[in-house]
Amino acid sequence: MLRDITIGQHFPGNSIIHRCDPRLKIVATIAYIVVLFLASNPLGMVLSLVLLGLLYRAAKIPLKLILKSLKPIFPIVVFTAVLNLFFITGEGDPLVHLGFVRIYAEGVRYAVLMAVRIVALIAGTSLLTYTTSPIVLTDAIEALLKPFARLHLPVHELAMMMTIALRFIPLLIEETEKIMNAQKARGAMLDNGKFMERIKALVPVLIPLFISAFRRADELAMAMECRCYHGGEGRTRLKVLRFGRDDVKCAVVLAAGLAVILSTRWIMPGL
Repeated sequence: MLRDITIGQHFPGNSIIHRCDPRLKIVATIAYIVVLFLASNPLGMVLSLVLLGLLYRAAKIPLKLILKSLKPIFPIVVFTAVLNLFFITGEGDPLVHLGFVRIYAEGVRYAVLMAVRIVALIAGTSLLTYTTSPIVLTDAIEALLKPFARLHLPVHELAMMMTIALRFIPLLIEETEKIMNAQKARGAMLDNGKFMERIKALVPVLIPLFISAFRRADELAMAMECRCYHGGEGRTRLKVLRFGRDDVKCAVVLAAGLAVILSTRWIMPGL
């Protein structure tokens, strides 16, 4: 199950999406998330999935990897859909009426749209990390936050911390799996028993995990000090971020696609 969590992982490639300027991809991802909430209607959700599917195909990301990234959030999607299904009321007679349980057509609509929105949200943000390496992502975040440096905001340090946190997610997942396998080999019952018993059984996993995390952080800090790292002041980059013709073309296509999705807000009013 832990291996199904692909947040923060990079899928190397040479597609046009991989070659796009990372600043454009970050801005496009934020715009896509905003559009998902503004165009909250069936047509807007369908077009959002179509656009996302075309981007994944252009990035040449395998379908298996996409489904793998969505597998861990399946319980959240189901839980959210059930809440909207049973707690959203509408006008007219309910579709299902069993005692105090009433399901309206409006509730079904909310449940489906909310489930699709969560799936599109996770898949859209995963595309950013799949096609952008952590180092390039750091440079892009720092470049986008650079105007805030005039307000004495530690832009470089913030970008570095965000990228390190993102990069450590796969490492911590791998470390957690190793610890759990080691505890199971020693006879620990992590998957059996009642809910509270399973929670208590996780204590022997969490303590070594915290120790390992602190050890990795200490090793990283020591490695950065040995390389004379003193922040971003006066540092130069091997690859300077520049917009090219392909970036302009991608920006135009993405802007047009998001504009079409957003226009459904008035063509088919949302919920």
